[in-house]
Amino acid sequence: MHVPSFLGIRRGSPLRPAAAAPCVTPGPARRCARPGLLPLIGFLLLLPSCSDRNAGGRSESAGKEAVPVHVAVAIRRTIPIEIEAIGTVEAFSTVSVKSQLAGEVAEVHFKEGQDVRAGDLLFTIDPRPFRAQLAQAEANLRKDEAQARNARVDANRYEGLVKQGIVARERYDALRTEAEAQEATVAADRAAMNETKLRLDYCFIRSPIDGRTGSLLVHPGNVVKENETVMVVINQVSPIRVSFAVPEQRMPEIRKYRDAGTLEILATPPGEGQDPEEGSLSFMDNAVDSATGTIRLKGSFPNGDRRLWPGQFVKVALTLTKRPDAVLVPSEAVQPGQQGSYVFVVGRGDVAEVRQVTPGPTLDGNTVMEAGVREGDRVVTDGQLRLAAGVHVRVEAAPPGGGKGPR
Repeated sequence: MHVPSFLGIRRGSPLRPAAAAPCVTPGPARRCARPGLLPLIGFLLLLPSCSDRNAGGRSESAGKEAVPVHVAVAIRRTIPIEIEAIGTVEAFSTVSVKSQLAGEVAEVHFKEGQDVRAGDLLFTIDPRPFRAQLAQAEANLRKDEAQARNARVDANRYEGLVKQGIVARERYDALRTEAEAQEATVAADRAAMNETKLRLDYCFIRSPIDGRTGSLLVHPGNVVKENETVMVVINQVSPIRVSFAVPEQRMPEIRKYRDAGTLEILATPPGEGQDPEEGSLSFMDNAVDSATGTIRLKGSFPNGDRRLWPGQFVKVALTLTKRPDAVLVPSEAVQPGQQGSYVFVVGRGDVAEVRQVTPGPTLDGNTVMEAGVREGDRVVTDGQLRLAAGVHVRVEAAPPGGGKGPR
């Protein structure tokens, strides 16, 4: 510490007063010969307090330093009330094509992965054995038809003779029975011929649905068994279904809004930035899965551009209703606290203010504010760790791709 020389203290010497001069006592009371010693002592006592006052001034100045933060403006808009889940895409219908008769595959009329229409020819089973059977059945039918005509003529002839009393009634009854038996044989032959025609038609296997073929499982020359060998699998992918599960606690509101009208479903395939596919709720299972406490739902989608594919996992959003005039802030602005959720709001003069809030549902990274935030309020989205009520802030520009406002 530098001490002025006029205080009577030498630089570098211990801080003590100079030797006192002898006191002169003219009367009853004695007085010191150096009356300037008392002001010196008072000055020295004031030095620590001045030092503390200067330090306090620097601390207060440092406490008023603005804290850098990122902010977003609360907005008001209509939002959908949704239930989100992860779903699995399922083919609208799936057909495993099998042969309805045993035989050799003569020809394949499509390529693997090809789109086919209902009625398109897929396979040809060697038809020659069945054409031979059909020819034999037709011959048997013609023979039995001839015998039946002859039996009917004889029965009719004897019917007249019986009325005239020329022949016995028993003879007529026998001929009539034989004629009816021949007609029954003709009917059986006609059924056998129709069955043979049907089996011949089975030689030409056609697609039962519109869809897309999978891997070819048999090739020309393979022998297939009746109703056993799977030849190809066809999936109907347009339209298509998405299956997903929701907690059973959401059943009452789903049923409530479903009774009021069709519920919209959005399905977003992974890794795509395009708009989601739009569909509608088409199925609610008739029982809750007791193992998981969820209920199975399905949505139908036109899938005209084939963005959804069987077996794919997609993000599903079931829209129950729409809520108008909802106040939204980015979800990162909402902080947990001992007294509940809160946000920092930047008020006048860029001073931070703590607001207790009641958060509602979330949507696309935003949270609905049920109470505590008004439209236009600036809420802090980054930098909350250094904030407290009354602290000055410095609003900084958000980095590219981050710190955006409600979307």
